[in-house]
Amino acid sequence: MTTAPLLTCENLNVSFGSHHVLKDASIDIRPGETVGLVGESGSGKTTIGRAILGIGPVTSGRIVFDGQDITGVAPRNRTGDAARIQAVFQDPYSSLNPAMTVEETLIEPMVYRGLYAPVDAKARVRDLLDQVALPADAAHRYPREFSGGQRQRVAIARALALSPRLVICDEPVSALDLSTQARVMDLFIDIQNRTGVAYLFVSHDLAVVRHISHRVAVMRSGEIVEFGNCDQVTSNPKHPYTQRLLLAAPVADPARQALRREAFERLSAAS
Repeated sequence: MTTAPLLTCENLNVSFGSHHVLKDASIDIRPGETVGLVGESGSGKTTIGRAILGIGPVTSGRIVFDGQDITGVAPRNRTGDAARIQAVFQDPYSSLNPAMTVEETLIEPMVYRGLYAPVDAKARVRDLLDQVALPADAAHRYPREFSGGQRQRVAIARALALSPRLVICDEPVSALDLSTQARVMDLFIDIQNRTGVAYLFVSHDLAVVRHISHRVAVMRSGEIVEFGNCDQVTSNPKHPYTQRLLLAAPVADPARQALRREAFERLSAAS
């Protein structure tokens, strides 16, 4: 029996004047699933994420979350399950208030939404820090006192504070070094295994998407050109653009890399 989608985007279009940013883009995400959204800069990936979050425009089309149409509804006007969509952004420093301690940052959304009284929220902070593998004393420190990877863990904890069913992850590891990227991605996977949260994982890096995703959607110039099982899309892509993305990703073996470069040049010349 197929699980009904948690989120469905149907034929999303976003235009600014005569410029079409999204063109009939359709994706769905199932409960507990990670859908990777990959493409070059400017392909429309972030635009989809912002539309789902209610912080970006939708010219036409529909966004349905757990059976509820949330198209164009701002975050402050979302109630019930519609409020259980959160986000983790690329730059963990600019997305955190430098004047607030971690505890204040995590408590604010919980109290604002009326989920916890301030005293109870403090106990929830300890649980959130434990979930993202940060020590309890991190609660009383400021963002500037953490490394980039630790700040991203704080941002993930903030996203988890409202017990979301879906998290929009917009290039969440691209500002981190490779070893920190791997640890943060493993953290995302561990949290999903424990909580059942679903992710839309936006990235320009096919290797990152391959590591974390169950299904992958490939974007080019505002259109989704390929969408399917992760192994299929990343190992045997059907669309020429996906094939070029795959061939453009470097590999450690110089001989294989040379062959890939030749194949990439042939494919580019033919398209």
